[in-house]
Amino acid sequence: MKTFTAALGPTLQLDESSVLDIGKCFVHDTDIAPGRAIPDDGDSRIDHSLEGFLFTCGPDHIRHPQAIEGDVGGRKYPLHGSYSSHPAEILFWDMQGDDAECRARVPVVTADGGGALLERHWRIDSATGEVCLQDRVTNTGTKPMARVHMYHMNIGAWLFDDGVHLSGAMLDGGEMRWDFGPDPGSVFCVSARREGEEWAEVVLGPIASLGGSTLKVRFKTDNLPYLQMWRNQKEPAHVLGIEPVSHRLASREELTETGELQWLQPGESVDYALRFAFV
Repeated sequence: MKTFTAALGPTLQLDESSVLDIGKCFVHDTDIAPGRAIPDDGDSRIDHSLEGFLFTCGPDHIRHPQAIEGDVGGRKYPLHGSYSSHPAEILFWDMQGDDAECRARVPVVTADGGGALLERHWRIDSATGEVCLQDRVTNTGTKPMARVHMYHMNIGAWLFDDGVHLSGAMLDGGEMRWDFGPDPGSVFCVSARREGEEWAEVVLGPIASLGGSTLKVRFKTDNLPYLQMWRNQKEPAHVLGIEPVSHRLASREELTETGELQWLQPGESVDYALRFAFV
């Protein structure tokens, strides 16, 4: 892990061993990542990633395993795709001034034998404390690859009290409690795109245990038009997930039939962007 921090904003631990995702995330000296308070899905790659504050799902598949199209052996895409456990090559790292910035490349071997390149750019704006992530994914293989992507932002829910709410224009009524749905866990996925708006925003807070801080998450809806929310309080899990995502909650087969599953041709690229700040 490499410590990534600026004059203002959270202190992040970036995981060179796995896509330069975020492991620990310190806000006012408190690590808000869930650690081992997560469900065990039987995949050590995902266990490692899910322990952290942010991990990336894709580039060939998102969500739970499903069959690889046309594979005669009946193989499946792995849980949350192939990103996790691919090491990052850091190209640029600068924390000399007040801001912090780094760039990395992550070559990925996909589950069906194809290839992808993730070009990742992290930056923390010292004037606002906002963390900015820009990703470009290029199909480096010889066959089309599904254009799917999800950011999992996972927070230890033991930090929350009854005063913590979610708010955003995409939510029914604009606001809800953090512990939505039936216990011990729930998930939903809603459209986040609004006409004339390039970015969507979802807000979580105020979090009294973090000095009243509120987490504001923004994401570009051109290629991340949905927001998925997930929580799990079945012991030992105690986690809430904020998940900007490329597709609604449906199977690959259904998305293909409706024409929603788009494809990245060899040599083509797609961009994703996410920002967050504690205010």
